[in-house]
Amino acid sequence: MAANTKLFDGVVVFTHLVNAGSFTAAAEATGHSTSYISKEINKLEARLGVRLLNRTTRSLGLTPEGKMYYQQCLQLVQDAEQVLGLLSMEQAQPKGTLRVSCPVALSLNYLQPVLSEYMKLYPEVDLELDLNDRKVDVIQDGFDVVIRATHQLEESSLICRKVFSAKALTVASHDYVEKYGRPLHPEQLKHHKCLCYSNLKQPTRWQYRDPQGIPLSIDVNSTLLCNSSEMELAMVLDGHGICRLPTFTMQSALDSNQLTVLFEDFIDNDIDVFVVYPSRKHLSPKVRKFIDLMVERL
Repeated sequence: MAANTKLFDGVVVFTHLVNAGSFTAAAEATGHSTSYISKEINKLEARLGVRLLNRTTRSLGLTPEGKMYYQQCLQLVQDAEQVLGLLSMEQAQPKGTLRVSCPVALSLNYLQPVLSEYMKLYPEVDLELDLNDRKVDVIQDGFDVVIRATHQLEESSLICRKVFSAKALTVASHDYVEKYGRPLHPEQLKHHKCLCYSNLKQPTRWQYRDPQGIPLSIDVNSTLLCNSSEMELAMVLDGHGICRLPTFTMQSALDSNQLTVLFEDFIDNDIDVFVVYPSRKHLSPKVRKFIDLMVERL
């Protein structure tokens, strides 16, 4: 079947005419004469074989077929305009202020090299960083990009893109294990001192899966409830208890053999790291380039 090369002829003129409400207003909006607009509509109706408009000297109205055709044409025109906008934005140099929120440990151990490279690539962008473990409101707090580390991202209208996954581990210091003993099963945590991360929905309920994949839910006794993973790790290293943290929070301590990893036969859900932003539509170059660089490097 041969391609219909005239498929979109008159479509833009037709949508402009309906939006404007008259041939005169449409002529002013498009820069054409009223006779040109009229001829384009006549040719469109002839090609389609249906009447799209009811015309009188004083009014302009859509026929039932015209209403249906207009809705479809309007979406096509808007999509085409959006593509053109994205192409021009893709070529534009990122500039302005980029506001980013990120958990502290993730920023120090992973994000800093990305930020450094971004600043070198795009010197016209000023970075405004909020390094905080609290859960911020992307829209209300006015952030361009928010980085979140979580077992499960909550449902929302925001756009999220997964960057990477990290293991979550249950750990204690060697001194703590020597003094209080090493728990061999998560159930034994009930008899130990536990340090809990307060930003979680249920900070004192720790979830595992046994070697057969059966879920376990353990309610622990919290001797420290804290909203900072860095403080939590520091207290664990000082021998005050057992905690669960993602590897990116304690990689240095793991590499230097300062921690005992517990329950290695039990599976803990991975911590997923997401980049979250308000909308895919009309994404500014500064945001798009930052997200692309993050995903590429991490």
